[in-house]
Amino acid sequence: MANKQKTLQDAFYETLKDVYYAERQSVKALKKSAKAAEHEELRQAFETHAEESANQVERLQQVFEIIGKPVRGKTCEAMQGLTAEMEEDLEDFGDSPAADAVLVGCAQAVEHYEIARYGTLKTWASQLGYEDAAKLLDETLQEEKKTDELLTQIAERINVEGSEVEADGDEDGETKGKGRRKAA
Repeated sequence: MANKQKTLQDAFYETLKDVYYAERQSVKALKKSAKAAEHEELRQAFETHAEESANQVERLQQVFEIIGKPVRGKTCEAMQGLTAEMEEDLEDFGDSPAADAVLVGCAQAVEHYEIARYGTLKTWASQLGYEDAAKLLDETLQEEKKTDELLTQIAERINVEGSEVEADGDEDGETKGKGRRKAA
């Protein structure tokens, strides 16, 4: 029996399953990030986007319905790597003045992945004639872009605060005293 030629529709469904898994993992990562965030504005951004991401999962379920396929996730290696990196960074930077800045960096890596995937899925949905699916995917794409912009704004403030450390270095480059965050 000959192998069936893969189509754009096959690619769309496989990518949809990948994003469905990734989005569900993102909800968990955002909740964990909210608990770890020190700055209230960052904590609120993570909590808000976790709720938004839960709605995005529901939208993806609607897309599965539109294309007449079962709702299934497929392990997303990219999301597993991004969340593993976040775990490692939380362990390495958790008590440092740079912790929130590192959390933002991890969250933006996830957002950029999602923006790329949703942009691709939206384009493919339009090409395949799934206009209702394209609209749902675009709605999510716009939310992801908005979140990325918000995280950039927060990062600009956090990165400045996290870098303000007393720098009375001695000849070995060691700093005297403790590194302190500037009060928010």
